[in-house]
Amino acid sequence: MWSEKIGLQLYSVREDLEKDFAGTLKAVKEMGYSAVEFAGLYGHAPEEVKAMCEETGLIPLSAHVPFVELISDPKGTVACYKTIGCSYIVIPYLTEEYRPGSEKFQEVIEGAKVIGEAAAEAGMVLQYHNHDFEFTKINGQYALDVLYEEVKPEILQTQLDTCWVNVGGENPSEYVRKYAGRIPTVHLKDFAGSRSENMYALIGIDEDKKESAKGSFEFRPVGKGLQNIPEIVKASIESGAKWFIVEQDQPSMGYTPLECAKISVDYLKSILKD
Repeated sequence: MWSEKIGLQLYSVREDLEKDFAGTLKAVKEMGYSAVEFAGLYGHAPEEVKAMCEETGLIPLSAHVPFVELISDPKGTVACYKTIGCSYIVIPYLTEEYRPGSEKFQEVIEGAKVIGEAAAEAGMVLQYHNHDFEFTKINGQYALDVLYEEVKPEILQTQLDTCWVNVGGENPSEYVRKYAGRIPTVHLKDFAGSRSENMYALIGIDEDKKESAKGSFEFRPVGKGLQNIPEIVKASIESGAKWFIVEQDQPSMGYTPLECAKISVDYLKSILKD
């Protein structure tokens, strides 16, 4: 059962999608994934994307949508992904002006309430996907925890990115357990090395700093890095997770993005088969 509950965050294979959207979806399905999480539609209409998923047999599970796009038209944006068939819509990242420590972080908290209500009205669930900057403290409490405390679970669920939890200084398994009952999807992401300067250049942001970002840190296929994946998987299942989502922002170890995705799903299926 659990081996059929693995999805891929399509940002991992974004260059392949740009060249051949439908063909890449087919390749993702053939390598063993059951679902996908979108990060843009690459110019395709929602109806087209829905049809492509139906044709390949992939579940359109969720979508990462920028906060500013969501808050500018909550109902319209939610409706777009509802048309595709997504169950979850996710705030994936905050630009600097909206991050903890800035005045606009409060706008994120209030905005999540509005977006979450719109999602709930459409029969969908809003989630928040963290990086490491949410582990900045506000009055002695992590900003991530402040967000989940301020916005009730009925309209905001968690999507912990276990790599960034680790980089943020916390144990991923323990943090997953902290949000038991509020964590329907978990991002499984592996890495090697330690925190380095300009790390966000490795996730496709600040591309001009990419060369200076190269150092000891790199993203790895799941099972090829430092993360204790079996323990994270165990904690997730015991905490009520419904899906695992693989994400690898940049390929590594000499593999292509699709090869990295295949290594990850094969490894996960090997530990989930029992």
